[in-house]
Amino acid sequence: MSTASQIYDVLGGEKLLRSESPSFEELRDRIRQGLPYASLEATADRLSLEREEISTILRLPPRTLSRRKRSHQLQPDESDRLFRLARIVAQAMDVLGNRDKASRWLRRPNRALGDAVPLHLLDTDAGTRRVEQVLGRIEHGVVS
Repeated sequence: MSTASQIYDVLGGEKLLRSESPSFEELRDRIRQGLPYASLEATADRLSLEREEISTILRLPPRTLSRRKRSHQLQPDESDRLFRLARIVAQAMDVLGNRDKASRWLRRPNRALGDAVPLHLLDTDAGTRRVEQVLGRIEHGVVS
């Protein structure tokens, strides 16, 4: 399980969220207020995600993404989906050892997920939970 500080770092850290390593409660409050658009960019940069990929994962049409960029703020529900993505990225980096390995793993079909690409499952909570389970099995040494 990823810590609040690991997720915080994926979301852009102190530079963007203007707080020193917040707790999950503080992150929850930030999500309820709406995360800054720059957190979306920081998370996308971590995985070298294209605009279309981020749009699909967060279920935000490109025009909405453009509006959020201009306003510099995400809505609470969009922030919650971004937090879900950041949580998986942080967990993958923790389990697999670094950003590059996590990025590769998230982009490759996975037999334990029915040959689905983990990144493609992150647009729903059910898919995200499956990816979390597989990462948990890897963390505990179960071949996945």
